[in-house]
Amino acid sequence: MSTFTILLGGDLIRTPRLDRQVEGSRVIAADAGIGHARLVGLVPELWVGDFDSVPADLPADLAAVPRQTFPREKDKTDGELAIAAAIERGATSLVLAGAFGGKRADHAFLHLALALRLAEAGTEVLLTSGAQEGVPLLSGTAGFDYADGTLFSILGFSELAGLTVTGAKWPLNQVEVAFGSSLTISNEVQGRLDIALGHGRALLLAHPYPLPES
Repeated sequence: MSTFTILLGGDLIRTPRLDRQVEGSRVIAADAGIGHARLVGLVPELWVGDFDSVPADLPADLAAVPRQTFPREKDKTDGELAIAAAIERGATSLVLAGAFGGKRADHAFLHLALALRLAEAGTEVLLTSGAQEGVPLLSGTAGFDYADGTLFSILGFSELAGLTVTGAKWPLNQVEVAFGSSLTISNEVQGRLDIALGHGRALLLAHPYPLPES
């Protein structure tokens, strides 16, 4: 398996879990995502984008990263272009670091939808901000290594059928979930979390670390 970490422009904090997830991966930065490289201790092999949001005062090793430049007026985001570059280089697994938050809610939504499309095409995808992470859910069964008490939600991108959740405070057994329903929001891990989906598209959103108190 060839894993690439894509540095995106959203929120990112460094955690031991994130270090394990990106360890040994190849790295491509998408425009402002280069600003996360020093945080996670990685130097990208490629920097992709229109470079309209380059961080100021980049260290010399990051400023020297080879660039693939695109016009500002284009039909793909810098993140999608960086992902395409990784797949061209043989990526079979992607860690989208900085996929949530940031200044552009539209870009964050695109990352969720794009992750589902990539998963359907056979690419393993993890979206992460360090504090929270997302995993596409397609038909079949998947297991997760989250600790007891971890908050998680299942976000439906269509109507869901045959959804079964075990190892949770509120288990589900072969339920149907209408598109837009909040039934699968704010659950907690209790034991080994396993999710089976008969039909539909969804994304698991989990918080491996406690949410900050408001």
